[in-house]
Amino acid sequence: MLTTPTVGEALEQQGVSRREFLRFCATLSTLLALPPTMLSQVAAALEKARRPSVIWLSFQECTGCTESLTRSDAPTLEGLILKVISLDYHHTLQAAAGDNAERARTEAMLSQQGHYILVVDGSVPLGNPGFSTIAGISNKDMLLEAAENAEAIIAVGTCAAFGGLPQANPNPTGAVAISDLIKDKPLINIPGCPPIPVVITGVLAHILAFGGLPELDDLNRPRAFYGQSIHDRCYRRPFYDLGLFAETFADEGARKGWCLYKLGCKGPVTYNACATLKWNAGTSFPIEAGHPCLGCSENHFWDGGGFYRAISLPSGNTSTTAAYAVAAGAAVGAALGTLNRAKKAQAENEHQIITIHTIDKPGKKD
Repeated sequence: MLTTPTVGEALEQQGVSRREFLRFCATLSTLLALPPTMLSQVAAALEKARRPSVIWLSFQECTGCTESLTRSDAPTLEGLILKVISLDYHHTLQAAAGDNAERARTEAMLSQQGHYILVVDGSVPLGNPGFSTIAGISNKDMLLEAAENAEAIIAVGTCAAFGGLPQANPNPTGAVAISDLIKDKPLINIPGCPPIPVVITGVLAHILAFGGLPELDDLNRPRAFYGQSIHDRCYRRPFYDLGLFAETFADEGARKGWCLYKLGCKGPVTYNACATLKWNAGTSFPIEAGHPCLGCSENHFWDGGGFYRAISLPSGNTSTTAAYAVAAGAAVGAALGTLNRAKKAQAENEHQIITIHTIDKPGKKD
């Protein structure tokens, strides 16, 4: 097996200073919600760890996940490829093409057998192998071949994690998620359409720093990034609690930044870090730009009952349906609770006024 240089050796070759390296480690620790005391351990682990070989396969997808990856700022794409990992195969980013490209994939699988990370974006069509092929090889066959000796598999994007748009009704290609075909390997789902770039790079860096998978939720998503709903982290949440909702995209509520729940926001049932990590180097995220969350990191979000209708009961997934029902009930309950509290406060106020009026002027009746 060919050995790859350690991260420390690669950094030294690239002329990276110790200060720059520690700054990178601090950024990584923050992304993974690690305490400051872990910084020295992260630095020591990264310095000694060998850059893992990464093989990236793209199946039924729109290249949006790769576009997102290229916009990562912590670490940057060039920093990730040159200093953290060895990206040995990627359709869009590799310089090689044709036979040379496929030879690079084969050599990486053989030389790094049992030690490479397989990253997949896009769903796999089972209805007809000809729907999507690479070098004449069906997506299914290439996935199973590459997965056989992979150390771990990362499904990047909702198409790979859950089937995504290709699997939406009526699913003409018979698209399935990676987890529908791979059952015997460690699998991490990083859903999103596309995922946040620093989530992709953060998960790769976590595997490198700690030599294992991050803690995952019941959908195999990293809890560090998918552990809380967008709703719980959203700066519009106080308006939701007060029952203040924008009714249209151009009304007074929308201009004042009120909650977008009535305009179809799926934040209450969507688990992601959009509201905290944001996009474009932490500049903004859809809700901050005035658009409701579409729920793109959840299963079956394309068939979820309409992007611009308030959360309803979608068909085809009982767990999703239950979650949507709970969220809808919570929203209604919050609005009714606010209304009832207002009515109660008004009644108490009127009672106090009447009581004072009666005391001041005996003989007057309530």
